[in-house]
Amino acid sequence: QVQLVESGGGLVQAGGSLRLSCAASGRTFSMYAMGWFRRAPGKELNFVARITGSGGITSYADSVKGRFTISRDNAKNTVYLQMNSLKPEDTAVYYCNSDSHWGQGTQVTVSS
Repeated sequence: QVQLVESGGGLVQAGGSLRLSCAASGRTFSMYAMGWFRRAPGKELNFVARITGSGGITSYADSVKGRFTISRDNAKNTVYLQMNSLKPEDTAVYYCNSDSHWGQGTQVTVSS
């Protein structure tokens, strides 16, 4: 059974930083791409970032490019999302994803 557990969300002022983590279990972690998505209040779920199994290729939504960095540690079965220069519009619940599997989400709130 695949499980994804996010952590690291919280309240931060605009311009600040947070690092989200997603711990995975139940499958051979390094074989699968991992992604982060987010859902702002009253809005649809949106793609944020993705990383391949080896970590060699990453991709980002235009809205976060240059501010967010996705990475992974296959020895720890964990994927990270480093978020810098946060803006109020980054406020959302952030979800970790792998194929059809989703975490429970972690709230990120950026105050102006």
